[in-house]
Amino acid sequence: MYGGGFGIPANLGYGYGAFGGGMGGPGFPAGGIHEVSVNQSLLKPLNLEIDPSIQRIRKEEKEQIKTLNNKFASFIDKVRFLEQQNKVLETKWSLLQEQGMKTVRNNLEPLFETYINNLRMQLNSLLSDKGRLEGELVNTQYLVEDFKKKYEDEINRRTVAENEFVTLKKDVDAAYMNKVELQAKVDALTEEINFLRALYEAELSQMQTQISDTSVVLTMDNNRNLDLDSIISEVKAQYEDIANRSRAEAESWYQTKYEELQATAGRHGDDLRNTKQEISELNRHVQRLRSEIDNVKKQCANLKAAIADAEERGELALKDAKAKLAELEDALQQAKADLARQLREYQELMNVKLALDIEIATYRKLLEGEESRLAGDGVPVNISVTRTTVGTGYGGGSNLSMGGGICNMGNSFSCGSGPGVSSTTLGGGSSSSSVKFVSTSSTRRSYRS
Repeated sequence: MYGGGFGIPANLGYGYGAFGGGMGGPGFPAGGIHEVSVNQSLLKPLNLEIDPSIQRIRKEEKEQIKTLNNKFASFIDKVRFLEQQNKVLETKWSLLQEQGMKTVRNNLEPLFETYINNLRMQLNSLLSDKGRLEGELVNTQYLVEDFKKKYEDEINRRTVAENEFVTLKKDVDAAYMNKVELQAKVDALTEEINFLRALYEAELSQMQTQISDTSVVLTMDNNRNLDLDSIISEVKAQYEDIANRSRAEAESWYQTKYEELQATAGRHGDDLRNTKQEISELNRHVQRLRSEIDNVKKQCANLKAAIADAEERGELALKDAKAKLAELEDALQQAKADLARQLREYQELMNVKLALDIEIATYRKLLEGEESRLAGDGVPVNISVTRTTVGTGYGGGSNLSMGGGICNMGNSFSCGSGPGVSSTTLGGGSSSSSVKFVSTSSTRRSYRS
């Protein structure tokens, strides 16, 4: 009868540290299959001397072998279950890798490129709008300067026109006063002419009355022989001649004076009409200047309002452009942060994949070693996993801790050593790490009773 037992590695675990700071931290072992407690007394050399209690010991050993065989069967079931889980995980990982690489690279990269291109296009449009607005601002400033110069010119022209208006007003006032004086003189001369005419007519009528009423009393010497008729006619002729000369002189003097007064009145009337025309022309010029001044004031007010509106619109456009630029920068930073986060998640998935690959390879090699041991041959098991990672400025670490032992008891006895332990650390730059598991071949020593 041959009985045997077999123990598989009882401590298998892996772990990886969190990313952080560009430096890799040490990992920590994760819980795997719990350690199997083995009675150390079973590992002691057997005493082959005849002992009365050998039968009892063999019964105990058989019970222990049964227990160990049951444990071995449960371990085999666990191994098969874990192998199935590994296959399921492998299948899931391959599907996720195929779909993830395709969808992530095919979906995320074009999405990010499209988003970044849109942001760049918006940034370029904002920059072009900024340049255009700056050009419009410069043109508006030039236009404002031009309107300021025109406004100053209009102010100067207005000042000159006001000065001319004051001068013309003084001239108009002087002409009006001269007109009033001349009108007063004309009225005085007209009254004087009327008075002199009335006086002349009164004197003339009085003289005619005196001439007609004059009676000459002559003392005649009857003794003398005088020609009274001739004397009277001569005197009458002399008086008539004197009266005619006086009348002619008065009429000529009054006619000359009247003509002079008429000429003076006509001249002053022409001056008055000219002055009235000049005053009306000056009034029209003043009204035109006032209307021009009002138009210039309205234009200045409109220009000031347009300048204020242009400055306000320019400030609003500049603030809007700055706000949009800040939003684009924030969106770009957010996109970069999202990209870095996705890269970190991708790195974590790669680390998880590496750990799963290591675990799958370890289980596969252990199962192959178990089968070879069951066949009776000790086969060395070497597991070597090499990984190359490219960091993204973030650090990380992983730790894989494994251990185990092999025990086979029954009528035959064997023992061996389990695999070693290796740890890896991920840095922030590009680095490569290697994980190597070495399982020594188990030796079998058999004792048959």
